[in-house]
Amino acid sequence: MHIRAVRLDELTVLQDIEWAAGQCFRDIGMPEIADDEPLTLGELARYHHAGMAWVATDDADTPVAYLIADLVDGNLHVEQVSVHPDSAHRGIGRLLLDHLAAHATSQGVPALTLTTFTEVSWNAPYYARLGFRILDDSNHTPGLREIRRREAAHGLDRWPRACMRREL
Repeated sequence: MHIRAVRLDELTVLQDIEWAAGQCFRDIGMPEIADDEPLTLGELARYHHAGMAWVATDDADTPVAYLIADLVDGNLHVEQVSVHPDSAHRGIGRLLLDHLAAHATSQGVPALTLTTFTEVSWNAPYYARLGFRILDDSNHTPGLREIRRREAAHGLDRWPRACMRREL
């Protein structure tokens, strides 16, 4: 696997990866997540232009996974990390997160944060194995509280969710 910055002409591929990766939620009784629209091309372009979008590519340089992040309260917040199911269970998500961690460290950023479902095996339990810890509500920064507010408004609180943090 090779990790590099996403190119503008690949944004539709990111949407395709997101659609495909989301289908596994259907199998665990969360069809609303599987049917959720991926980010728009404009939103993905914003991450590209900010230098906060990376892809993992196969030997033919075709993206098979991606990660986008935002700077939130001085930390890099993982907005989305998705791996196409055809490339799952090979450590690609971990490689992308480690790449983000290295980028954050080079920028003097102290931690990575994310929000995730707590009872989905490839969400919170997976991130815990990668060094993230669940934050209790009293440790949510203003930016994380706003992200959780937007998620709740989008209906994501129908299932248990949490903010997680990985110190760097």
